[in-house]
Amino acid sequence: MRYNDIDFNHKTILITGGAGFIGANLAFYFQEHFPQSRIVVFDKFRSEETFSNGNLKSFGHYKNLIGFHGDIVCGDLNDEAALKKLEETYTFDYIFHEAAISDTRVYDQETIMRTNVNSFYPILEMARRSGATLVYASSAATYGSLPSPQTVGKESPENPYGFSKYAMDQIAYRYMREHPDMRIVGLKYFNVYGAREFFKDKTASTVIQFGHQILSGKAPRLFEGSDKIVRDFVYIKDVIQANIKACDAKQSGVFNVGTGKPRSFQDIADILQKELGTDYGTEYFPNPYTGYQMHTQAEVATTKEALGYEPEWELEEGIRDYLPEIIRMYEEEVKPAQ
Repeated sequence: MRYNDIDFNHKTILITGGAGFIGANLAFYFQEHFPQSRIVVFDKFRSEETFSNGNLKSFGHYKNLIGFHGDIVCGDLNDEAALKKLEETYTFDYIFHEAAISDTRVYDQETIMRTNVNSFYPILEMARRSGATLVYASSAATYGSLPSPQTVGKESPENPYGFSKYAMDQIAYRYMREHPDMRIVGLKYFNVYGAREFFKDKTASTVIQFGHQILSGKAPRLFEGSDKIVRDFVYIKDVIQANIKACDAKQSGVFNVGTGKPRSFQDIADILQKELGTDYGTEYFPNPYTGYQMHTQAEVATTKEALGYEPEWELEEGIRDYLPEIIRMYEEEVKPAQ
């Protein structure tokens, strides 16, 4: 489905983090709908390096790009020479900046700030010099534990990742003021789920994690009180819609990308069991985290007005659409490793 009237054919499109979850979905959107576009994926790709919390340092995976026919450049956002080479090789019409350290449980402030914030300046300059539209990933983590609905302009980040995205937004606002001819759109993603997230490993959504627990013949494991822990879960196809519509936004700005309809973790487990025809019940365990968000709900009226964004996927429909992919990943990646 095409989400607006822009013809991206014969355009050159950069997707940083293009081997990751959202980036890879963008790459295939353009390949499917605009086969004459030139798509350039820039990604560090995963290694076996981990942070102190045990999670992988990079999530980009070649399997997310099987079937992709565009250009692939392996590079690190922290490598200024790699970014310079990218700009020397291509003149971009659109830049989708999805690459980042996105793990909210990483507390190495220096690494996060270097990777997420320092690298944003050359991306902005690349867009300015080439006249490209820039759409970048911000995050609902900028809101911390503020009460719902979360509204752009009222942020209070509570971890280094959330702060890094807050800092990126402030830098973007300055560029918008100083360069009114540029189109810059930041998208604050809420809890995204869908195809190509499996390789995010432990940071993949609860949708696929619960799905794979159930497919393993086990009861899904939820925090105690999960019927009262609610999130704004947004399906990947709505996130792609927001990115595409951002390309002809009425104005530059930063906008929420969610549904405005929060649902509980318990809802996810129950929907999955209904769709899979199982009745394993639920296994509860204490929530080990402090500073845990108990309720998120995106204020999306502004996004609808500025971008023409209309969330189309209710949680039930999104999970139903996603389920064949959850099963495929279980059969191909999880089951053989068990």
